[in-house]
Amino acid sequence: MGLGFVFACMLYLVLTYIVAAFPFGLAVAMAGCGIDPRLDGSRNTGATNVARLCGTRYGVATLLLDVAKGLVPVLVARAISDSAVFVSLVVVLAVAGHMFSAFLYGKGGKGVATTIGVFLGVAPVPALLAVAACVCVIALTGFVSAGSLTLAVALPVLVYFLGPCALTPAALVVAALVIAKHRENIARLRAGQEKPWRKKG
Repeated sequence: MGLGFVFACMLYLVLTYIVAAFPFGLAVAMAGCGIDPRLDGSRNTGATNVARLCGTRYGVATLLLDVAKGLVPVLVARAISDSAVFVSLVVVLAVAGHMFSAFLYGKGGKGVATTIGVFLGVAPVPALLAVAACVCVIALTGFVSAGSLTLAVALPVLVYFLGPCALTPAALVVAALVIAKHRENIARLRAGQEKPWRKKG
């Protein structure tokens, strides 16, 4: 492995962060309904808050874009190199870029959609099973945060048992980041104060 290739990989890691850091939720909300999601609702730029403030179609658009900014970088990374370390770094940087965006002064979304994207690219079966568990929990409880936490906990376990197990450390780091980003939701869930996705009749 030559120095040129190493430099190219390092440059790609920087590019991954920059792409992942772009706040699609903010762009969609501002362009679609003239609302800054950082100032209302949960004050988050993620798909859930955008959907609450602007409507489902804008939330879905944000979701798909946030998934894509995780999926595309890892697919390109796998084409560049089959190194588990390199791919793991891309996985973590894509999620971290979304959560801690330089465009938002270190703030960002909670990383669930981008997490889904990166693992669809590197571990599709575990990712789909984790998403299924997430959807089931949301349907049963009405809380998106509960589903998101279920996904975060399930992913490392599923990656370890279903593969590729070499990416388990990356899955653990991502899970820890997602859980840490949901610490306020966890506190509200425990206090019975979390807002459900669906309105009570």
